[in-house]
Amino acid sequence: MINKRLLIKNLLSHNDENSFYDKKQQLTFDSKIGKAKFLKHVCALSNSNPNNNSFIVIGVEDEENKILGVDFFDDSKIQNLVNAYLNNPPKIEYENVPFPRLPRHKVVGLVTIYPNNKITSLLKNAWKYKKNTIFYRRGSNSMPFLGDNFELRNSNQKIVNSIEKNASNNIELTLNGVFDFINNHKPEYNPQYKVFNEQFVLCWAGKSKLINNEEFFSRVDIELINEQVKLFFSALDDVQISYNNNSFIVTEYIYLGLEKQEKYYPLEKTIINFKNNGKHDIVKEFLFEPPKFDIEIINHIYNNCNAIVQKIEENKPLYKAEYIDVLRLPTNYLICYLNGFLDVAEQLKKAKHYIKNLEDKTTYINYKEAMRVIRKVQYG
Repeated sequence: MINKRLLIKNLLSHNDENSFYDKKQQLTFDSKIGKAKFLKHVCALSNSNPNNNSFIVIGVEDEENKILGVDFFDDSKIQNLVNAYLNNPPKIEYENVPFPRLPRHKVVGLVTIYPNNKITSLLKNAWKYKKNTIFYRRGSNSMPFLGDNFELRNSNQKIVNSIEKNASNNIELTLNGVFDFINNHKPEYNPQYKVFNEQFVLCWAGKSKLINNEEFFSRVDIELINEQVKLFFSALDDVQISYNNNSFIVTEYIYLGLEKQEKYYPLEKTIINFKNNGKHDIVKEFLFEPPKFDIEIINHIYNNCNAIVQKIEENKPLYKAEYIDVLRLPTNYLICYLNGFLDVAEQLKKAKHYIKNLEDKTTYINYKEAMRVIRKVQYG
């Protein structure tokens, strides 16, 4: 089993990026440019490492190699993005890795690109990068291949195997990880651990609450101690947790509906599978079936939301009733999106600055939640 924190440290000991690893201060998926650059690096690393893993480390300042950390990343459909844009897409995995000196909700992101021994290229245009372009690594740069016959070359397998071997776990690190996890969580979050397949140690903690006689958890921390991989669900998330001898299962719910008609809908299931060969995988299963409402009501809500956004764009003062409607703008727009109004994300972004500056920050939190759900539904 590989300790991902040690793996990152070993990768960073190679101060310069190279043909098997890259480092970034952050990733941006909110723009075409950000998505395209990420796809370029995945394509290049895959082609330059046909027989071994390659990596992208996120949350590191480039020049001084300083670990700054990034926010917890919850884009469970990142593989779908790669599959949609690349020929022969490699399997990739994004993991949130905690580091002791970082703030509690900061992590280092680790993208692992698994080898597929096939030539990877762009399936379609991505920003300025043209369809069928093949990228490869030349030192620290991801370059387009300009020749006629690209050849896969295996040149990094030995050194990557050595790096991964040096990141293997030991019992002292495991015990320290469990004690640290328990000591860093308040008793009311009931921190606990479970051993799977006599190899994997998983710790988890969360705030329990009963809703209609069912137990839900919020502010859930999950940590795979041996692998130094962390999962997190915020105070706004409501999840249910179950496990068996080989799997740990988290089902996320979304509270959704028109005013006084809200109820819980299952959104996504995260399954951590522990295998007998010393490996694990994290599988996401999209569950969401959106509620449907009377189209006349939805049309009215949609038009009302658009009118408010227009007044915000034109810097016109809102009436008291409109200001109250702003507080439900993200939720109402989300309902509209789920009922076929697909321009909602762009409309919401127009009001982002106004919502962010409201004294009551709940609406901005709901804005981020609505955008997250829209993104998950798009990929799902």
